[in-house]
Amino acid sequence: MGKIQVLDQVTIDKIAAGEVVERPASVVKELVENAIDARATAVEVEIEDGGISLIRIADNGTGMEPDDVRNAFLRHSTSKIRQVDDLMHISSLGFRGEALSSIAAVSQIEMITKGRDNVLGTSYQISGGKEISMEETGAKDGTTFLVRQLFYNVPARRKFLKTPMTEASHVSDLMTRLALSRPDISFQFVNNGQERMHTSGNGRLKDVIYHIYGREITASLIEISVENEEIRLSGFIGNPTVTRGNRNFETFFVNGRYIKSGILSKAVEDAYKDFTMQHKYPFVVLHLEILGEEIDVNVHPTKMELRFGHQQEVYRFLYEAVSKALHGRDLIPRVEAPEAPKAPVPEQKKEIPAAAEPPVRPEEKPEAKKPVPEPEKRDLNYFMERMKERVTSYHNQYASAEVKDRSDIHKPAVDSGRIREAVSYRARTEGKKDEIKNQKPEQTAEQLTLFDEKLLDEASVPDYQIIGQVFDTYWIVQLHDSMYIIDQHAAHERVLYERTLKGMKTREYTSQYISPPIILDLSMQEAELFRRYMDRFTRIGFEIEPFGGDSFAVRAVPDNLFSVAKKELLMEMIDSLSDEVSTNMTPEILDEKIASMSCKAAVKGNSRLSRAEVEELLKELLKLDNPYHCPHGRPTIIAMTKRELEKKFKRII
Repeated sequence: MGKIQVLDQVTIDKIAAGEVVERPASVVKELVENAIDARATAVEVEIEDGGISLIRIADNGTGMEPDDVRNAFLRHSTSKIRQVDDLMHISSLGFRGEALSSIAAVSQIEMITKGRDNVLGTSYQISGGKEISMEETGAKDGTTFLVRQLFYNVPARRKFLKTPMTEASHVSDLMTRLALSRPDISFQFVNNGQERMHTSGNGRLKDVIYHIYGREITASLIEISVENEEIRLSGFIGNPTVTRGNRNFETFFVNGRYIKSGILSKAVEDAYKDFTMQHKYPFVVLHLEILGEEIDVNVHPTKMELRFGHQQEVYRFLYEAVSKALHGRDLIPRVEAPEAPKAPVPEQKKEIPAAAEPPVRPEEKPEAKKPVPEPEKRDLNYFMERMKERVTSYHNQYASAEVKDRSDIHKPAVDSGRIREAVSYRARTEGKKDEIKNQKPEQTAEQLTLFDEKLLDEASVPDYQIIGQVFDTYWIVQLHDSMYIIDQHAAHERVLYERTLKGMKTREYTSQYISPPIILDLSMQEAELFRRYMDRFTRIGFEIEPFGGDSFAVRAVPDNLFSVAKKELLMEMIDSLSDEVSTNMTPEILDEKIASMSCKAAVKGNSRLSRAEVEELLKELLKLDNPYHCPHGRPTIIAMTKRELEKKFKRII
């Protein structure tokens, strides 16, 4: 008898379920995507015990006809496609027809569905892949799934599930992504009877982000909307100050489908490279719309990954769009000083009544024993007394009306300055309010950046004033009602970085011959890469010639890399060539090396610069594409407004 035999249908279904149904979140994903494909405008998801004991998903979509109910639970039965050519033009989230059969094989399912044109609905129960019952029932339009006891018949799989809290967190994260994918659908998520999320479904992505991530992140968003002949990009990216230590804040949707893509993540992170520190990842929620024939979504069991037909074009498009959006904003971080410490309130010593003094024994001397007061009773009189002391202390500290001498009541010379300052500030603020009120209704409201006046603008050159240097590292500059603090080392790094990069782009360089030449002994793969990208090196000033076999002799290097062009540096640059994705805007293989060179050549902290040198440094900063961060992502400038200082010194309340 032969050893190879065909498996029975139950075993086949359980194996298939292992590919599609990994945990409760997998069930939620498949069923909610079916609801979205059914054109639902509201989806409710409820789980108990992390989704292990119960998952309930209800939608108001088109529902099913009674004749389609049994077929829906058969393997590879679907209404999304009809033939193989349809795989090239998939517009729905589901298309394989495996989800319901896989879920039914490892759980107990009850489905209640009703089409919009039907009077009665259909109730269908299936357990472990076997039909239990099917009958007519009263129901609302749409479909409701109740999935109970997940993996009840596969103990080995159920044993590997995490705790209910962990499984619930996976479902919560999934619902967050689904809500961001379709702002036009109202999503409600309930965990153990408590509502965790409920979006409005008004179609505004920013409202969903506010509901999920809160006010602070929403206030730091940059809207992005770009398109070309093949790709359309929309969504929001965060200011560089909004970062995480992992990629949980990176959310990508391709044709409405949430995916994880190394290509998209790399494009965004490369665009943020000059703005963020190492090992920090940005906040992005981006929707890409690409022609169906340019992507392949049938490459992963759960459809969480896809393959791009022209990944180089997708990378370049996304990189340039995000980079342009970041460079078009004033990204000087705003600093808020901590609250000034309150003046200590001197506690008044209260005399202890004679009745409260402890009795003195005859053998003890009264002078040797100090009276010990009883704990003061904290009644209404106690709190009223404390309140009186605080009010008195506040008026003694701040009020100018309380004086010790009548001669101090009216001092025009002393008070006129303060009065004039208060009146001028009030006039400025009232003037701004009147301007806002008098705006015409047809004017479009705009999201304000951090400052109305920009320091790093050539128009600001005549207005800013250099105040001085502190700690031999930081320069203080005043521009109108703002104070800017500039890190001379970070600023000089940025100037050198972009100056060198510009020279490489325009080929404005001079080569410096080295003796003896640097000999590179490469492997066959490295040599092939080196030959393929040889022009990347020669166009910026390297002179390289073959040295026999897979060896090369580097006889000249760019003059701006002369001091750091070592064999190790060149080998690192060759290693970076193995990356399939690169950008023609800024050659990625050189960016980090140029940044390293800039660090070594830049003026250090604790070095005193002359005023003329600082003025020249500021003029250089004005001309840069990204003057806000050094090549490693550290800020070059921080700022504080005059109003914030006045609030800290209690000039205004």
